[in-house]
Amino acid sequence: MDKKTILIVDDNADTRLVLSARLKAHHYHTVFAADALQAMSVALKERPDAILLDLGLPGGNGLMVLQRLKANTSLGSIPVIIVTAEDPLVAEARALEAGAIAFLQKPVDQDKLMAAVQQAVGTI
Repeated sequence: MDKKTILIVDDNADTRLVLSARLKAHHYHTVFAADALQAMSVALKERPDAILLDLGLPGGNGLMVLQRLKANTSLGSIPVIIVTAEDPLVAEARALEAGAIAFLQKPVDQDKLMAAVQQAVGTI
């Protein structure tokens, strides 16, 4: 079975490493982007099976990235999971309306993270 690739988009290097370590422990391959511009270029290059997307990014916020992903014909079907420290009362509805399949609050619970990723890539 091929490893599923997960794109982690977060401007915090520590967060990227923690999320990557959790995913690698479950046999996922991870790639990274640190800002909105990188997120689009890495997604186009790597064609990940799912994307973990922070909302607070330099170069454009995560909702803008989500909208661009969903509007792109070759990327629009990739499941996006929002992973953010933003207030869920404000951000969750907007993210789900824009096409995210899940909304996770930082610090991310390991079990919720893995459940969302497994659902996203169809491995449950």
